[in-house]
Formats: sequence, structure tokens, C-alpha cells
Amino acid sequence: MARLAQTAGLTDIQQEILSTVRDFVDKEIIPVATELEHRDEYPQQIVDGLKELGLFGLMIPEEYGGLGESLLTYALCVEEIARGWMSVSGIINTHFIVAYMLKQHGTQEQREYFLPRMAAGEVRGAFSMSEPALGSDVSAITSKAVKDGDEYVLNGQKMWLTNGGTSTLVAVLVKSDEGHPEGTAPHKSMTTFLVEKEPGFGEVRPGLTIPGKIDKMGYKGVDTTELIMDGLRIPANRVLGGVTGRGFYQMMDGVEVGRVNVAARGCGVAQRAFELGVSYAQQRHTFGKPIAQHQAIQFKLAEMATKVEAAHAMMVNAARKKDSGERNDLEAGMAKYLASEYCKEVVEDAFRIHGGYGFSKEYEIERLYREAPMLLIGEGTAEIQKMIIGRRLLEEYRFQG
Repeated sequence: MARLAQTAGLTDIQQEILSTVRDFVDKEIIPVATELEHRDEYPQQIVDGLKELGLFGLMIPEEYGGLGESLLTYALCVEEIARGWMSVSGIINTHFIVAYMLKQHGTQEQREYFLPRMAAGEVRGAFSMSEPALGSDVSAITSKAVKDGDEYVLNGQKMWLTNGGTSTLVAVLVKSDEGHPEGTAPHKSMTTFLVEKEPGFGEVRPGLTIPGKIDKMGYKGVDTTELIMDGLRIPANRVLGGVTGRGFYQMMDGVEVGRVNVAARGCGVAQRAFELGVSYAQQRHTFGKPIAQHQAIQFKLAEMATKVEAAHAMMVNAARKKDSGERNDLEAGMAKYLASEYCKEVVEDAFRIHGGYGFSKEYEIERLYREAPMLLIGEGTAEIQKMIIGRRLLEEYRFQG
């Protein structure tokens, strides 16, 4: 893209990283993405390439073997990767949420034990909040941890676990009543546990089962699973941060990073849809001229490009706000909401530009059309984002009367 979605004020290092990622996407992801997606095949060769580039350690501090880059750099890399194939960006997203949570909230021992191996891509992260009987209502979780000597025993069922099969470390949010008397607010009686496991499906450690992949409309390639805990024993030193009752806050901090990621994914998919639409519009002829010369198509392209640019700007703003150390739930919520909605609209417009061919699996836009809806619900639905935005606006603009 020559002009759209440019980011001002990047350092030479950031520009070099993005250039490297962009070249990798163009050469290693785009040519094979649709074929792998149609086969629902895990992109092992692509993941190995990202590992060689050092992307699994992008935001991990240098003292732990990472590159020590900012959330902005990470988000811009995600944007590029999602432009190639959104599923690949999902593979690294949950990994980075767990690494971020460890960096921000882990004990020194936990950081030293996990982060160097996560930076090298040897340990791959996933995180788990949702359950079969709930979606965005995190306070209603029923999975539970009970203290038993120097261990905790975990029971319950979790849902929508990205990287459930391929990960080797899962941050799991459960209820823990220990030290939190009855009547304690639900969000103050939750704990995050760092659960190590073997990759694969079935019983991956005693008391922990990862059933097979969930068959999805889109977002294929990446493994999405359930997680079943039945008498799973976890040592007390695997409580994130070493203290129970802080899990909700730790997870929400990680989800803010995740929402910036989803916004970046929306930007990347929308960019690719625009690229496909504007290219096809100049090749397809009707009534004696390329359809790009018809005013109706030009209007559509203008709207698409404006949405791409607006979503990118909001995503960059949310990332920079988080990097500054300031609270960014308002900006992250706005960016996630706008980017996912605009992504859906841009993809649909590109689909319409393709006409009947957009319905054919031979054309890339068909894949994007099935992928975009996931962004509407991932890391919180549009309705949840509006609730967050509305509440924060009322805090900022409190009536003084």
C-alpha cells in the first residue's frame, strides 16, 4: 500500500522491523494462506519463520532475551500479518497476552522461568477466560480452584481457547475462595493460574484434557478448543503474581492489549480487502470500460479507503496510549469497536466489487468474508465495547451540578 495506513513518528528500528515483516507476509504468507485455510491446516512453516524473525519475543524485555519493543510496534506487525492471513496473527496474539501478563504481574521467579523461553518461541502461550455457559460475563465463571496443602486443585470447563492444542503454557482464570469470604465481589475472588502442559490433544497432563479442534466458519488453521480440568493439581508458585484474588484485574490488563491486537487485525484484513477490491475494479470491464471508472465503484473505493485510514489511526492512538503507561480502556474499546465494524464493511464492499466471483473459493476475498465476523466478537463484542466506552465517557464528562 503506497499511501494508506501510514504511521508517523516511527524510529528507524521500527521501520526496519515492519519492512521485514511486510516482506515476509508478501513472500511467505499471502501465496499459501488461502490454500492452507481451505484445508484448515496449521501453518507450521509460517510459524517457524516468525520464530526465526524473533517475533515471539517482540515485546518481551531484552533482559529476558526479547526485543523489548513497544505495543505500537507489535500492533503494526500484527496489522501486517493479518493482512496476509488473520489466523497467523491469532497464533501470536494469545502468546503475547500471556507474556505481557507475566511481565506486568508475574513474580520474579515466574518471569525468569517463562519469559526467556517464550521469547525464543520454545514455550507458547494461550489464555483462557470464557466458559460454555457464559460469554462476556466473566464474573459468572464457575471453574474453581481449592487449596490443598501446597497445591491447588482445579475443576471446570473453559471454552474458546485459541492455541489450545499447540500451546505449552495456559493462563487460566478461575474462582478461588481461599482468603475471600462469602459475599466477596466476584471480581475480587478470581485467580489466574499458569498451567504448563504438553502440546496436542486429549489428556495433556494429569487432570487436564484438550478435546479436538472446534470446527469454525472462518479463522481456520489456528486451533480453537475447549479446556477441561478434572482434579488438575497446580503448585502454589504457579499463581500469577503469587497472590490469589487478583486474576480479574490481571486478565483485564491483558485483554486491553488483546483489544489493540484485534483492532490491528481488523486494520490488516481491511487493508487486504481494499487492495483486492481496488485491483479487481481496474481489471474487470463492464459497458466498455473498467468498473473502477464507474462513479458508483469510485464512491465505494473512497468509502473503503477512508475507513481503512480511520481505523488505523484509532488503533495507533490506543497502542501509544497503553505504551505511555496511561489507562487506555476507552481508546482500546473505541479502536476495537471501530476497526472490527469497519473491517466487516470494507470486506463486504470488496466482496460486492468482485460480483459473482467473490462467492468463488478461487478468489481470496471469499476467505476474508468468512474471517471478518470473528473480529466482531473476539476480545469482547461491539456491545461490550460500547458499555466500556459509555461508562468511561460518563467518568470523564461527569455532570457538575
